[in-house]
Amino acid sequence: MISITRLLCDAVGPGDHLRYEKKDVSRPVVVWNCTRQCNLSCIHCYANADSQRSPEEMDTTAGKVFISDLADFGVPVILFSGGEPLLRKDLFPLASLARELGIRVALSTNGTLITDQVAREIKEIDFAEVGISLDGIGTNNDHFRGRDGAFEAALAGIRNCVARGLRVSLRLTITRFNYQEIPAIFRLVEAEGIDRVCFYHLAYSGRGGNLQKEDITHAQTRSVVDTICEHTLDLYRRGLSKEILTVGNHADGVYLYLKLREYDPQRADRALKLLQANGGNNSGIKIGAVDDRGNVHPDQFWWHYSLGNVRQRKFGDIWTDTSEPLLMGLKNRKSLLKGRCARCQYLDLCNGSLRVRAEAVFGDVWAEDPACYLTDTEIGIGS
Repeated sequence: MISITRLLCDAVGPGDHLRYEKKDVSRPVVVWNCTRQCNLSCIHCYANADSQRSPEEMDTTAGKVFISDLADFGVPVILFSGGEPLLRKDLFPLASLARELGIRVALSTNGTLITDQVAREIKEIDFAEVGISLDGIGTNNDHFRGRDGAFEAALAGIRNCVARGLRVSLRLTITRFNYQEIPAIFRLVEAEGIDRVCFYHLAYSGRGGNLQKEDITHAQTRSVVDTICEHTLDLYRRGLSKEILTVGNHADGVYLYLKLREYDPQRADRALKLLQANGGNNSGIKIGAVDDRGNVHPDQFWWHYSLGNVRQRKFGDIWTDTSEPLLMGLKNRKSLLKGRCARCQYLDLCNGSLRVRAEAVFGDVWAEDPACYLTDTEIGIGS
């Protein structure tokens, strides 16, 4: 994640200590995709979720053992995701256990099932954040979500959370169908009292792999990042406390640094130190994922590759297994990277960005990230 508010405005977010203040973190944030079942059918779903619960889904007993193992290993955060995690009847008991064991818990949901009663329970358990996905305004979101009325249902969920004093994070995946709606998303965030927005670059994974042709161009990406920065600065100047982040393309950090260097060298120096501390893409390093069946992945987009299964070995044993080739490669990837990534002077800030996207396009995990929109001159490999 790239915190636009931190880099542009020096505004510190609740998760910044995980991103910027610890260079050597051996315990990752864990995304637990605790079910594949979902009440929607999103066209870009990396989990290939559907309406049916998998018979191989970890049950309550296995979930409790897993969470206890994470606590023993020292995992700081569990993000309960899906599918739609609120379809698990034992979600709240599992989240309560994690809190009792000292793990910070967050929720990633489509928001359509959050009634006032559900929002009250989320508040009682002390979820640190409720991430609610929207991919456009009105019918545009409904197209992405595969259900008429999904936008209004999610908006009702957002309002129920805000009314209960929950920290709400809106999440949007950028494609050519919705990138022009980003100003409208900012207006929505302001009008509805939403605390945080994460703009995700498209990952070519799961059903999202079918949307490569729907990704925006490099020129459009630069324009989108400019738009996000302009609106972030506007909110800050008006005294509105909103945390704005981009996710899934660490070229954003380099792009912001280069822009800052032109008109605010001192802020650019501070941004550079933050980006160096973050270290770029952290798949297999500071973030890991576990699917509904217990398979461990380097991040939530790697469902096609399992590092091991938590029902057979503890998560910590899997995560620290130095014999696993992909995991060890991701932890020490710089010498393995190819193409523009290998020659980039800002590799320490980006770390090769999203490896799963390189694999999807080139069939090679270590190829350059095709979504890098920086020019050869900008990254120091021009003639």
